[in-house]
Amino acid sequence: MSTLIFKHLEPRINVANPPLLIMLHGYGSNEADLFSFADELNDRFLVVSARAPRSLSFGGFAWYDIDFTGNSSRFGNPEQAIESLEKVRQFIIEIQKRFNTTPEKTVLMGFSQGAILCYALSTRHPELISKVMALSGYIFNEIMPEQINAAKTAHLDYFVSHGTQDEVIPIQWARASAEWLKKMNLTYQYREYAMGHGINPQCFSDLMNWIEARYPRISVS
Repeated sequence: MSTLIFKHLEPRINVANPPLLIMLHGYGSNEADLFSFADELNDRFLVVSARAPRSLSFGGFAWYDIDFTGNSSRFGNPEQAIESLEKVRQFIIEIQKRFNTTPEKTVLMGFSQGAILCYALSTRHPELISKVMALSGYIFNEIMPEQINAAKTAHLDYFVSHGTQDEVIPIQWARASAEWLKKMNLTYQYREYAMGHGINPQCFSDLMNWIEARYPRISVS
């Protein structure tokens, strides 16, 4: 039995050891959210979209609870976030084994709370993945490793996007996250867009170009 509920779409062309894209949705959403991109991506990936383990009273799911009572900040629960990180870690290993793919071909895509987990997971367990797409998220310091091993994280590569009018996660938090990636000497591409908490057409186009440069479409030899 899977550690997490998920949806998946296999590559259009049957190949051994396919590139794997694992999607982590945002707070209050579910596995169908980012999966709407699957048809655009399964020409090169096995696409797997996971559902967060915590059910919310108003519907949807979360990787951890958020306290919205603060005047200007959203306070996440780090203990719950770390529990979810462990579930995702186990899930990635399970999916890699089930679908015969490898860490060198494993990519994470996360939106908002999912992006927050992507930052932490990639630096805590860099041996499991190769690249990260962190959309409208930020680095949650309480769940990040105290230190990172430069040799073990040298292969990581990030696409980071954020809206300048984001009303959920301030743009300053995203900019600070990009500065952290720079400080850690990690490879990244950071882009800002005139949008709120979401993904507009230009962001999606840049994302697809970033993917294409690293994972060209699968072709039959």
